[in-house]
Amino acid sequence: MDSELIPKGAKRCSFPFFATGLAIAGIVLLWGVYAMLLCWFKGLNQTNMNDNYGFALWIWADLAVIALGGGAFFTGLLRYIFGIDELKNIINFAVVIGFICYSSALLILAIDVGQPLRSWFIFWHANVHSMLTEVAFCLSLYFSVLTIEFIPLILENRKINKVPFFHHLGHNMHGIMAVFAATGAFLSFFHQGSLGGVSGVLYGRPFSFRHGLLIWPWTFFLFTWSAAAYGPCFTLLITKITEGITGKKLVKDNVVHLLAKISGWMITSYIIAKIIDTIYWAMVTAPSEGFTMMQFYSNNGFYGIWILFAEIVLGGIVPAAILIKKDWRENSKLLLLAIILAVIGICLNRWVMVLQTMAVPVMSFDTWALYFPSWQEIATTILPVAYGFILIAIAYRYLPVFPQEQELYIEK
Repeated sequence: MDSELIPKGAKRCSFPFFATGLAIAGIVLLWGVYAMLLCWFKGLNQTNMNDNYGFALWIWADLAVIALGGGAFFTGLLRYIFGIDELKNIINFAVVIGFICYSSALLILAIDVGQPLRSWFIFWHANVHSMLTEVAFCLSLYFSVLTIEFIPLILENRKINKVPFFHHLGHNMHGIMAVFAATGAFLSFFHQGSLGGVSGVLYGRPFSFRHGLLIWPWTFFLFTWSAAAYGPCFTLLITKITEGITGKKLVKDNVVHLLAKISGWMITSYIIAKIIDTIYWAMVTAPSEGFTMMQFYSNNGFYGIWILFAEIVLGGIVPAAILIKKDWRENSKLLLLAIILAVIGICLNRWVMVLQTMAVPVMSFDTWALYFPSWQEIATTILPVAYGFILIAIAYRYLPVFPQEQELYIEK
């Protein structure tokens, strides 16, 4: 029965081996669910958040997975709107990853709200003066778009596709996918930007406060651009990990190198803008509020100046240089190094915009407010990782996620 569900011509491991892998991930998943239920039934006193850290590990995880999931909207934009046909061989996987990232983001927010039964208040009693209201609307709507983009892939399962209704539904949905890609790009632009805007308007938190254009701080545009730039690197990284676990080549090198090249130039343009923003902030914005740049970097080891170097140089300039230079990009080891550094770089950016923003003393009598998450916070942050592993494993086994898989297997 299981073999009838596997894509035609594809080779998969035995079902007992597959089920064992799911069981191991399921144990981690249940650990996270247990911690989540503790937070829901006992309240946010299960966390180590306090008056200094109203935004903490969960919000970092939320911003990070949303940025990493940016590969879905940007790859969809390139494939369906700009007509880069080669990306059809990786767009399915980008959608799966985006679906996982955005559903994980919504799950994290549901835990962070503390009273998930009242989460509908966001929509019914919307605070129209808050950027987080716009984030909630766009995030929910874009997740709906990703779900619609995921449905045709599910309908291509061999067993489901035999049903005429589902066959025609999937075919017709493919035909109008450009509309959803454009809608998704539009929604992503605003919610990615508004997440950055939340940091940029925190006047009382001068580490993240920025000037900007009209009502939008510079962080609005930097968050959107960084998600489009770094998101494809996460797609490529998960693709490489999947190839390593399965022992198969799943996407041809020309597709990988093309997406890596586009990402490289996007990272280059972003990191130039980021450097300009940082210099302006250090020389103009911070001094105008009575601070020097080095007051935002401590000697406690957690938030030393090294973290700025790691974000901009190791997580920005180095991967950008590797990805835009053809010889380096086509070296498999350097390519892997570049996409790993890029993923770390964007996660580090979101980390400092959330955690370092909260840690920096803003009053003369303040000290650095360091924080370590509770095990419940850690477990619920790892929960989406286990969930993502399970969903990718199921999608890879039963859905035609990689159109070139059979062709590459024959060539081998």
